[in-house]
Amino acid sequence: MELKNCNILGVNINIITMQQTKEYICSNIEALRGRYICVSNVHTTVMSHDDEVYRNVQNSAALRLPDGKPLSVVAKKRGYENAARVTGPDLMGELFAEAADNRLRHFFYGSTEETLKTLETKLKEKYPDIVIAGMYSPPFGKVDSTEDEKHVQMINDAKPDIVWIGLGAPKQERWMYHHMNRVNALMIGVGAGFDYYAENIKRAPLWMQKCSLEWLYRLMQDPKRLAKRYMDTNIKFLRLVNKENKEFKGK
Repeated sequence: MELKNCNILGVNINIITMQQTKEYICSNIEALRGRYICVSNVHTTVMSHDDEVYRNVQNSAALRLPDGKPLSVVAKKRGYENAARVTGPDLMGELFAEAADNRLRHFFYGSTEETLKTLETKLKEKYPDIVIAGMYSPPFGKVDSTEDEKHVQMINDAKPDIVWIGLGAPKQERWMYHHMNRVNALMIGVGAGFDYYAENIKRAPLWMQKCSLEWLYRLMQDPKRLAKRYMDTNIKFLRLVNKENKEFKGK
């Protein structure tokens, strides 16, 4: 499958559907071992614009999925009519639901031990065919090289096909980049995906997702942590994209 990209603030966002993403992963799972997928949104794209190193982390991924609806909206306005949103949590659910057919082995790295225990229970209840190769909650702070090597060995010993990384952005993307070709599986950073499936937090209603308002729903659930980040980042994204759109039209 030939992958098309739309460059938004320096990040090569893929023009891809959920179905194409699933087919790409399942058909190339062996070739994708050691590589990673970023689920990109407004926040990570603005960070990439401001930080050349992090921008390289994003663009070095096997896929940069338009997790945030505004990214697919921008792509559509630039002529990519087939641009669609592919969220991390939705991708998780799609692959879990087809576990009987794809037989993928899943490892979950991140979050807290309590969340992982709940996550395991909920996943096995909802997706009885899912194969969970392992779960691990790493220390919150910095991990030294010796301990990190143990984590890598633990993951590889479990023989997963996909390692879901729930460390939050930008930490999870940087973690995947630095573990490229060390972890013998496809790594996918899914942010709050663990919390969604553990039912610690709820996803926005479908109408809010379709209207690019999922950020607002999350803000209402956690205003203290997210208010400043969302307001500053969203306003900056609109300003930068508007400037880029003018340059795009002028070419």
